[in-house]
Amino acid sequence: MNRLIFAISLVCATLTAAEESLRPALETTYSAWREAMIRKDASAWQRVTAEHRRVEVRNRIVSEKQPFPAAIFDLPAPPPSLQGLNFLGAKENGATAKASYFGKIDFAVGGDPSDNLLVLSFIKGNAGWLYDRADFVNLAALPIVRKELAAGNLKYLKETPEAQPSGQVPPIPIAAQTAKYVAKVYVFCPGREVQVQVNKISHHRFANAKEAEIVIGGALDGANEVQYSVKKLEGGTGMEVMTIRVYLMPEVDGQNPIKAFEYQIGAGDAVKPFGTGTFNVDPSTAAKLAGK
Repeated sequence: MNRLIFAISLVCATLTAAEESLRPALETTYSAWREAMIRKDASAWQRVTAEHRRVEVRNRIVSEKQPFPAAIFDLPAPPPSLQGLNFLGAKENGATAKASYFGKIDFAVGGDPSDNLLVLSFIKGNAGWLYDRADFVNLAALPIVRKELAAGNLKYLKETPEAQPSGQVPPIPIAAQTAKYVAKVYVFCPGREVQVQVNKISHHRFANAKEAEIVIGGALDGANEVQYSVKKLEGGTGMEVMTIRVYLMPEVDGQNPIKAFEYQIGAGDAVKPFGTGTFNVDPSTAAKLAGK
């Protein structure tokens, strides 16, 4: 029994040591990425950001017809500093890693920040760890979790998949061309998961959501293809209303978006699990978008 207790203690100590050895590398990468964002240094941002994330960011910017790389740094608030936050742990799984922090996460927008959770994600490149993304978890609606984390209880982190490295490196997206026409996918899907693909390059997933996302690559002259799939989520009734739309965004202020595609069902209506449709951008539509 004593040997078993010693072995368990040794494993726990090893895990703690592993986390502490991983922490400096991840924090150095995050600090370099944050500094690049604050200084608006595109070269530094390129060096410390994971490749798939670099392509995703560029695709989104050019699909909105914004200047690249200048628009990388057009953020509503600077990335938060880790100074003063409590380090909860770091985990590595293959070429992925996550580091979690708890405390008053300050986005420098004024007011008195409350205690919340910040989870940083990283991808291992040839020269070391690269920054992927940051997930801010507002714990206002989770007061019990907030108390647990403040007391050092990490149960929430262990039970939340998004707080654990998956071991799966996201694929590198196809690089998109600058959009000719800016478009957005809008989905309202209570109780369902909806996946939408536009022109085989722009992929979107919505779950129990009411959201809009930019169409990567934008809309094209002529015919544009929309593919979608729908499935019921656990807890859903299969009777809910649902809407899938594609909007074309005007190039001048004061004009409303043009609804180019729609698949909509009422409460209790039958839902097609899969579907393909098209919308057309003709010269008349293009003129309307340009305000002519």
